[in-house]
Amino acid sequence: MADTLNDMIVRKLKPTEKEYTKREKGGFGVRVLPSGRKVFFYLYRVDGQRRFLNLGTYKDENHPDGISFKIAHDEYELERAKVKALKAGRAEGVDPVQVKQEKRQQREEERDAHTVEELVEEYLKRHAQKFKRSWQEDERILNRNVLPKWGKRKAASITKRDINLLLEDIVDRGAPAMANNTFKIVRRMLNYAVEKDILLHSPAVGIKLPSPKVERERVLSEAELKTLLSTINKANMTVDVCRALKLILVTGQRPSEVVGMHVNELDGRWWTIPSERAKNGKSHRVYLTDIALELIDGTHYTDPDTGKIKTKTYIFPCRHKDKEKSIHRHALSRAIINNCPSGCTLNCDKCDVTACKEDPRSLQEKNKLGITHFTPHDLRRTAATFMAQAGEMDEVIDAVLNHIKRGVIKVYNQYRYDKEKQAALEKWEQKLLSLIEG
Repeated sequence: MADTLNDMIVRKLKPTEKEYTKREKGGFGVRVLPSGRKVFFYLYRVDGQRRFLNLGTYKDENHPDGISFKIAHDEYELERAKVKALKAGRAEGVDPVQVKQEKRQQREEERDAHTVEELVEEYLKRHAQKFKRSWQEDERILNRNVLPKWGKRKAASITKRDINLLLEDIVDRGAPAMANNTFKIVRRMLNYAVEKDILLHSPAVGIKLPSPKVERERVLSEAELKTLLSTINKANMTVDVCRALKLILVTGQRPSEVVGMHVNELDGRWWTIPSERAKNGKSHRVYLTDIALELIDGTHYTDPDTGKIKTKTYIFPCRHKDKEKSIHRHALSRAIINNCPSGCTLNCDKCDVTACKEDPRSLQEKNKLGITHFTPHDLRRTAATFMAQAGEMDEVIDAVLNHIKRGVIKVYNQYRYDKEKQAALEKWEQKLLSLIEG
């Protein structure tokens, strides 16, 4: 064992067939490998146990990324002081090898930790799909707004600031309601991660909705309904989307329930929405008027390739022939926006939408529906409002809309109001016919 080591001594050490070491009295030393590599170390004992701390490779022509003797010795002095403090019982004392092991374990845990992409996949599979009927909406929003920005990041690295910046970007693009919806889904997903011990805490705690929550009150007037019913057939949208929008208005049902209509749910003049598709989890019978049946257009079709009569599956099928599913609810919203821009008030001089103001086309070209902007759900609200104006009782309107009863009546009144629903929808049909026929 050498009493002291210096750069010259270390530089002159030659490799042999077997590994050997040169060490100072205090525990600082160098290990010479048969390959010629020289590794600095600090050898010490804590609680009677021998510890070996690797300080780094000696820098030479074969190892240009190594460290100098001085840096290695300075590191040794620093770690030795920590060991002395530990043995003396002082607060600053630590075991360097234990610290190194803990850091390595932390790096391994971080390497193996969930990315946001993996968290999204697990959240959708193990939570949203099991407990949310609207899980596809969660998937759509996460794929559109979250994964492009955070997908490859570790879930544990997401901060409050990251969430606020994400939401501010969505608000800035003119979608405050979407920002609110995105935040609710992100918050729910992060809470799930805490529950499953993927995260220690949720960075969404303490963050408020990015935009004021405004309940929509849009109801189309008689004049708007008359205009819409005369323009929608000429608008730039598919026949199926046009039929679905009309059927929402005629039946007063939710857009997602209408587009998902399956031939198995139809029985003559009655359409039964199964509990698994109903928003409130309650199966619901809807009377189909003449207009509604015309929009559904039967349960069979002629195969254009074979000429054979076949039974339909979805009444509003997805346009991809290889996909057995219905069109998505958001296809309706997109169709409306394409023909009646979001925020349109039919007054270009007072328009607040910059992109629309810069569009050189005429108002009639941009707004083919001829009324101010509305959403698919506004058609449902319009149907309910006109039923109320026609004198229908709230209980009947709630029955048509499949709203959950409140209070004691929820338990004791199990009447389904089928006759009253039929009468209300037939009266509503007469109103629509009067608007169509003038």
